[in-house]
Amino acid sequence: MLVTSLFFFWGFVHNLDPVLIPHLRKAFQLSVFESTLVDSSVFIAYFLLALPAGYIMRKYGYKSGIILGLILFAIGCLLFIPAANTAKYVFFLGALFIIACGLTFLETAANPYVTVLGPPETATQRLNFSQSFNGLAAFLAPIVGGKLIFTESTYTDEQLAKMLPAAKQAYVLQEASTVKAPYLILGILIIVVAILFIFTKLPDIKEEEHVDEKSTFGHVLGHSHLRWAVIGQFFYVGAQVCVLSLFISFITSSAGLTQEQAAWYSGAAGLAFMLGRFAGTFFMKFVAPHKLLMLYALISAVLTLVSIFATGMITVYALIGVAFFMSIMFPTIFSLGIAGLGKDTKLGSSLIVMSIVGGAFLPPVLGLISDATHNIQYGYIVPFVCFLVVFYFGWRGWKPNHVEKEVALTA
Repeated sequence: MLVTSLFFFWGFVHNLDPVLIPHLRKAFQLSVFESTLVDSSVFIAYFLLALPAGYIMRKYGYKSGIILGLILFAIGCLLFIPAANTAKYVFFLGALFIIACGLTFLETAANPYVTVLGPPETATQRLNFSQSFNGLAAFLAPIVGGKLIFTESTYTDEQLAKMLPAAKQAYVLQEASTVKAPYLILGILIIVVAILFIFTKLPDIKEEEHVDEKSTFGHVLGHSHLRWAVIGQFFYVGAQVCVLSLFISFITSSAGLTQEQAAWYSGAAGLAFMLGRFAGTFFMKFVAPHKLLMLYALISAVLTLVSIFATGMITVYALIGVAFFMSIMFPTIFSLGIAGLGKDTKLGSSLIVMSIVGGAFLPPVLGLISDATHNIQYGYIVPFVCFLVVFYFGWRGWKPNHVEKEVALTA
């Protein structure tokens, strides 16, 4: 229960981003590309910290990694207060980076920890169940964040551009101050959770390593299914961030909704994401995980095409559908990618977590396309391509060293 709570907390802070992005975009008059730097500052941390996180956990165990991650998480949340006081966009990006450093440790630890706390044959179902609480957070965060962060300001971009410097600075300070409360509360809660972890005895599962059996990059990457899991996770996370983080910006443009209305629909997308996780966990009792992944990726790609070329509320419903069907992708790719790795599990987990950097690189590509075409819908060709890559992983990439096995069988 304690470990599963982590899935909720990192899901909550991640899903404040769909509210934070349009809010900061309006306050600082950012382009779509500039606003996607919120995601870049978050997901670049996964790339930079995943290997150090894996090393610390190999040396000191899962519990130490979790506690360190919670401390960084709390510090990043509290840094939102000075960031708001200075009203500098770069300071918000810095605070988000520190939060993401903490999340890197948490995800590197919690995902594999859940898979090994039980029978191997139900590892994928168990991880999907824990990740379902990430979905619960995806439902609650946009609604709560929308209420606390969005203001009733009706200034247009043209009016803001004509403001005198002093008036504009006062406006930016007022808008920036609304982020203090949710991140302060979250930071305090994370400190409490860290204290609980410190004083709770947790089973630590360590693989016995002999001198000649230590994991190396070359050895770990010799697993073909891990290589494809890294590629698949890179593109999946890029797709998820594009769809969910820019959800409010997308539907305010495609369906003409206000930000406050869009926040409720963003919560609906989070609810669909959560229900998709629970439904996927249930369906995996009857359908092999890789087959369900392949089917869901194909449906997600089709719904993304609808969101690109349709107009009005149909685009909203299509994206909510995408949220439902992409919900199982992260835990399913993760568990299939580390299946059968044995002593390579922790290093393999670190490599898959590093691939989350797709969330840093692919949303800016969407932003560049959107700014170039003056239509955010056209930018969603990026998640469409991502879902095709995930489809391939579910079709063939998940098979452990399938090429080598086929050669051996032939011989």
